[in-house]
Amino acid sequence: MQQVRFPRDEQQHNHIIEWWYWNGHLVDGRGNRYSYMNCLFRADIKRVNFPFLKGVQRLPFRTVFFSHSLLTDIGKKKFYPRIEYVATVSKDSFTRPLLYVNYADPIIVDGYVNKVMEEPELFTYRIKNEDIDLNLTSKKPPLLEGGKGYVNLVGDRSTYYYSLTDLRTAGHIRVGKKLIPVIGKSWMDHQWANIPYEKNKWNWFSFQLDNNIEVMAVEYGRHGKKTKLASVCYKSGKQLHSDAVRITPVGRAWVSPKTKARYPLEWRVELPAIGIELTAKAPVKQQEMLYGTLNYWEGPLDVTGTVEGTSVSGLGFCELVGYESEFDNMKFIRTSLTELIRSGYDYLVHMR
Repeated sequence: MQQVRFPRDEQQHNHIIEWWYWNGHLVDGRGNRYSYMNCLFRADIKRVNFPFLKGVQRLPFRTVFFSHSLLTDIGKKKFYPRIEYVATVSKDSFTRPLLYVNYADPIIVDGYVNKVMEEPELFTYRIKNEDIDLNLTSKKPPLLEGGKGYVNLVGDRSTYYYSLTDLRTAGHIRVGKKLIPVIGKSWMDHQWANIPYEKNKWNWFSFQLDNNIEVMAVEYGRHGKKTKLASVCYKSGKQLHSDAVRITPVGRAWVSPKTKARYPLEWRVELPAIGIELTAKAPVKQQEMLYGTLNYWEGPLDVTGTVEGTSVSGLGFCELVGYESEFDNMKFIRTSLTELIRSGYDYLVHMR
């Protein structure tokens, strides 16, 4: 394990899997609520073991990028997901002293939108895709999960992991043809690990409370065993970490009409050693993301509870992965993805 350093470790790493993940809660001038998620993944296709990447493992390169994003209009309960199986990353990405990535969907039908994750100044960012164009400023030091930014999950599955939990946010979102000014608060996760894909299960939460405390809590299951851990960032920047975490689904699960997966959308998260008890409920049910043969639920939460006996409220985000599903389009995805990556590679060779 190496010590996590900034800005060095905001860049890409030579690991099997890595991602730069952002979520946030936004409001427009009329008080309408929105949420978003934007994530860029980097994978070693020869080692990551995604089932639908097996057809491209003989190509003469190792790294593939892909992106997932969503925008939710909470008042109207409308959900706009985007899944890109391959992202084309610009040649000058990851070449600057601070984080800079310029990427796009290589399938161009009627033009394209370049996507950006860039850091003009340390811990100040701009993120942009088809649906969002936001400027973010971190108000606290990075939260190093586990205390050092390195956590051990079940067995030998370990990951580097830090978060920026209090990102003041302003910019625009696009809903249909409307460009809407918004302000709000965002969260950022960056993880990298030498972990090949397995069909494991996890429930992950980020909470941003109105007393300026943020909480990350996760329950990770593998081979019948579970790891639970949480990290807390206080208003002062003080950080606490605990593996004494209770994560309990309450209420009825939502059943996806597409995959028949059953997702619990109301949860109780308790950190008894730290004095935190939270209840979180999803304001919008339809937030299921479908990626290859994988299905997961990702979306915003409304939060109430107590911190050391004092009532709090806030907002959160939830990611539910590994829930049993009837969804399987592996043959279609593998064929399409192989053709897409091969054509992209042939194009780059020709251009050179």
